Amino acid sequence: MAPLLGPVCLACTLAMFGTGLSDLRQMLATKNVENIQFLPFLTTNANNLSWLGYGCLKPDWTLITVNTIGAALQTLYILAYLYYSPAKAKIVRSKSTRCLSFPLTVTTFLASTSWTLYGLQLNDLYIMVPNVPGIVTSIVRFWLFRRYPPGQDKAYRLLHT
Repeated sequence: MAPLLGPVCLACTLAMFGTGLSDLRQMLATKNVENIQFLPFLTTNANNLSWLGYGCLKPDWTLITVNTIGAALQTLYILAYLYYSPAKAKIVRSKSTRCLSFPLTVTTFLASTSWTLYGLQLNDLYIMVPNVPGIVTSIVRFWLFRRYPPGQDKAYRLLHT
C-alpha cells in the first residue's frame, strides 16, 4: 500500500484542483463571477503555499509537486475572479446549494482522506491533522446537498429552463 498511496494522494488532489477549471470556463464565457465562490480559491491557495513550504523543508516530492501545481492553478482562478468580479460583492442567504460545487466536495473528501491516510502511514501529524477539516467540511457539504438538493430551488430551476 505504501508505494501506491503517494500517487493516489497526488491524483485525488489534482482532481480537486481541476474542479476550478469549470468555474474558470464559466468566468471566461460569461465575463462575471455570479454563483462562483471566491473563498475556496483563496484558502486553497494559502493552503498550497503552506504545504509547498513544508514539502520543501521535509523534502517530500509528492507534497512539492502537488502543491506547486495547486498554487499555480489557484492563483490563476483568483486572478480571473478578481478580473471579472463586480466592485461590490452581493451576499445572498438562501436554503440553496446552487453556489456549492458538488465535484469540489467529492474531490475534497477524496483528497483530504487520502492525505490523512498518507500522513498516518508516515506517522506525520503535520500531514494528517490539517486534512481532517477537509473531511469534516465535505461531510457537512454532503449533508447540505442531501438536505437542499439543487433542483428544489425554484429560482434556480427557472434559470435552467
